[in-house]
Amino acid sequence: MNSFVAIVAVMALVGVFFGFVLAFANKKLAVEMNPLIHVVEDVLPKGQCGACGYAGCLAYAEAVVLDKDVSPSLCIPGKKAVAEQVAKLTGKTAVEVEAQKALVKCSEPINVAKTKYIYDGIKDCMAASLLQSGPKECEYGCLGLGNCVRACMFGAIALNDQGLPVVDEEKCTGCGKCASACPKKVIEMVPEDYHVGVFCSSHYKGAVVRKICKVACIGCGLCVKNCPYKAIKLQNNLAVVDSKICLEKCTESVCMEKCPTKAIRSTSEIPVPEPAEVEEAV
Repeated sequence: MNSFVAIVAVMALVGVFFGFVLAFANKKLAVEMNPLIHVVEDVLPKGQCGACGYAGCLAYAEAVVLDKDVSPSLCIPGKKAVAEQVAKLTGKTAVEVEAQKALVKCSEPINVAKTKYIYDGIKDCMAASLLQSGPKECEYGCLGLGNCVRACMFGAIALNDQGLPVVDEEKCTGCGKCASACPKKVIEMVPEDYHVGVFCSSHYKGAVVRKICKVACIGCGLCVKNCPYKAIKLQNNLAVVDSKICLEKCTESVCMEKCPTKAIRSTSEIPVPEPAEVEEAV
């Protein structure tokens, strides 16, 4: 009994001793945080998306306050309004940052797309793409397993009844998390005022893509030949629109009219999706 009491007493004394040591060290080595850091953090959108290049809003707030070389315009979701607030608080100058939005470059419904095999694995696009580049015949197309939906912190993307992701432009902040989450690079970040898009990512030659997808770009070049402003080019069998030229000069929709598969369309035609449940990968 005496031995037990002695052991308990020794342990208590050791605990008290180390408690004092830790308290002393905490007081002596503590680094006071600049209160401006929390003020800056409060004006950030709290999406924790990492689009600024830092691990969350607090990390960016700390960097922009303490490092004179860190720009106040790095918060992509916050856009111009937040950049100006951060600049005012830190005494820096905000720079113009082009607002962006996400564009899903695939139009082939998942429920009718031609497949190579039946995929019955983890509901995750990355996992599915590791097996023969995914189950779809078109290896450039969307797999419809929802990685982009799960990656979006702002609820701006959902799967429609055809299994394809659709972006709600009113909610999209342009952070780029959905594009980073897509292993097929189907989602591209484009200027916010981008109004004519190529809804395809295929680089197959026309003869090949015709067999597997009816709505894909076939690289025929009709859009290139008929654009009076040279705003479209073919790059590796895929039409690419120069949005700057298109916005500044174009008043017609010749490219959309001439496209035989309607792969080139107005981005305003995309319906806003209803929020949908997306099964978590397990």
